[in-house]
Amino acid sequence: MSDNRPSPHPLPWLARPAARTWRCAPAPTEVRAFHAALPGYSPTRLAELPAIAAELGVGRVFVKDESRRLGLPAFKVLGASWAIHRVLAEHPESAGDVEAPGHLTLIAATDGNHGRAVAHMARLLGQHAHIFVPRGVHPRAVAAIAAEQAKVTEVAGPYDEAVRHATEAADAPHTVLIQDTGWPGYERIPGWIVEGYATLCAEIDEQLAAHAVISGPDLVAVPVGVGSLAQAVVTHYRSRPSGRAPALLSVEPANAACVLRSLALGEPVSVTTGHTLMAGLNCGTPSGLAWPHLHGGLDAAVAVTDADSIRAADRLAGLGVSSGPCGAATLAGTRAALTGTGREERRTALGLDANSVVVLLSTEGTDANPHATAAH
Repeated sequence: MSDNRPSPHPLPWLARPAARTWRCAPAPTEVRAFHAALPGYSPTRLAELPAIAAELGVGRVFVKDESRRLGLPAFKVLGASWAIHRVLAEHPESAGDVEAPGHLTLIAATDGNHGRAVAHMARLLGQHAHIFVPRGVHPRAVAAIAAEQAKVTEVAGPYDEAVRHATEAADAPHTVLIQDTGWPGYERIPGWIVEGYATLCAEIDEQLAAHAVISGPDLVAVPVGVGSLAQAVVTHYRSRPSGRAPALLSVEPANAACVLRSLALGEPVSVTTGHTLMAGLNCGTPSGLAWPHLHGGLDAAVAVTDADSIRAADRLAGLGVSSGPCGAATLAGTRAALTGTGREERRTALGLDANSVVVLLSTEGTDANPHATAAH
């Protein structure tokens, strides 16, 4: 059954009416062809959920189900594979066996899925991987990274500290930092990771057309950690010179809402993060590379609690969609925005009515985040 109980606290929400007119350059078109050529590639499914549409008071709801993507239980491998492909193209001497003289060590910090994707691609491509994980990452998620033959270093601090450790380690010879957050002086590789996520958006276009949704969605909800996926989504929908532009909604954990806070202040800021089951979204600082796109192109931002996300994951499971807390956050955030006290104002801000088409990005399956089962 649905659970639309009102929160006893004001909804952490911000609407930005000018975002739908903001425009940017498109992603490169060759990314999709690269992914399509990878062994085992197929588009992840776009599931239509009429029951959720009825609950939210909209025309149609689709969930982009990333619980099985190129052999892994999350979308992150799209960005990691394209970035590593670009890096290795610049280091032809590194191709082949990990014991070859020119092999590379690919380094990353992660809350789970990105690091596993980097380690997975390193193993497949004959490279080493060294992954730094912050406190709070479930032991099973750490073990999954190690199972990809990566060296794993556990950091006692939060995600931002793990990034610092990874950056320092990448100063060693024959190492490359493959990080999905950018800052001044480190933008090219995070930019490639963002480009890799374009495949997900291109698939949605094709799948919606197959469902007779030719003009595209009216709302796309995206979970946000540092904002790299949101940057890709903004790029996809805000790079079109004409036609209808959908509303774009970011969803974060209430205990790590760095993008919501930054948008409210008009500049990127860091927040102190707390514990959250949405481990992949537990980030305290927006990506510097993503920030201009987030600030320019997001229509609204909302933050949700772990309880909201778990209820959403349970609801999706009942409808046949495997979604961890990060993936289910988009249903939780959209539900918070479209129902409850003040909903009419929020629906108006998003330009939605009873005929609107909503797309929720479910970025991980339950296998990606053991916290999803541990919480029950």
